[in-house]
Amino acid sequence: MWVHESFTNYSETLFTECRYGKEAGNTYLQGIRKNIANDVPIIGPYGVNTEGSGDMYYKGSNMVHTIRQIINNDEKFRQILRGLNKTFWHQTVTTQQVEEFINKKSGINFDKVFDQYLRHTQPPIFEYSTAGGQLKYRWVADVKGFDMPLRVSTGAAKPVMLQPTQEWKTLPLKDADKFKIDPNFYVIAKKV
Repeated sequence: MWVHESFTNYSETLFTECRYGKEAGNTYLQGIRKNIANDVPIIGPYGVNTEGSGDMYYKGSNMVHTIRQIINNDEKFRQILRGLNKTFWHQTVTTQQVEEFINKKSGINFDKVFDQYLRHTQPPIFEYSTAGGQLKYRWVADVKGFDMPLRVSTGAAKPVMLQPTQEWKTLPLKDADKFKIDPNFYVIAKKV
């Protein structure tokens, strides 16, 4: 069910972006996060009559948007969406088929991202510190080896794409007041 509901919900973001601009689409998507309960995993147990969390709409849509940010190429992302429709036209598809399609067409292995957002309750937690002239950061996640990229602003002219892991990493930081996590990534930020 998450495939249908997440992508259908994401179409609202795309419509808003198409009609009112990219920033409006981003704002819309970030606004629907208030509806995310993070109560149980989006994907319920297979083989029984359960559908998982209602977060399949809003959290699923935010996961799709996060994947779009990581791909960082709107034309490629658009072709992936069109390719999903063309390839799986009038078919019942599995999660595995959709995950494999996105991985192949993007050239990025999103297995750990899908596992964290779909099969666990909480989104990943980005723990960080901006003390002592450096950014210290890591992921806290349920998925072993979670290493999703994350875009941040450090005060430089261009944002930086970090590659956090579950081990602490550091990066020089000139102005801690200018540090900002890109709000288009659905993560929990925790300053430690």
